[in-house]
Amino acid sequence: MSMPKSKPKKSAPKKNASSKPIGQAAPAKRTVAKVSPLRGMSVEDWIAAKTTAWQSDVIRKMVAVVRRAAPGATHAIKWSQPIFEQNGPFAFIKPAKAHVSFGFWRGAEVADPKGILERGDRMGHFKVKSELELDERALATMVKHAVRLNHEKGSPTTRR
Repeated sequence: MSMPKSKPKKSAPKKNASSKPIGQAAPAKRTVAKVSPLRGMSVEDWIAAKTTAWQSDVIRKMVAVVRRAAPGATHAIKWSQPIFEQNGPFAFIKPAKAHVSFGFWRGAEVADPKGILERGDRMGHFKVKSELELDERALATMVKHAVRLNHEKGSPTTRR
């Protein structure tokens, strides 16, 4: 009685030193660094270029509240939106068609006296649909707490 012949095993493709199968091109390396066209734009110029009338007014008020509540914070346009930083980023403003969002990197931990934050695992934000909806006192309280969290825990963008 003869044994059935086994099927030949397929061999894995040979690999070169970079662990890529031979014959596959490595991804092309970027020769020019990606730079946002908004880089270096002031927040005021960004407001004028990227927002509508009511949004502009709301965002200017939000920026003024942050400046009063966190006088040591810096602000700049990053990720195509205003970002506020003090020992790392703590807040951002993002306009949409029908609202303006104000968000916190540590929104899941920020004190929310009025219960207005929509929270995720880490971040949180609230939406304003008109100038009348902005609660400046609640925003100032949340900004102060966000800054305190950054001082206690370090930058929220640092991996640990």
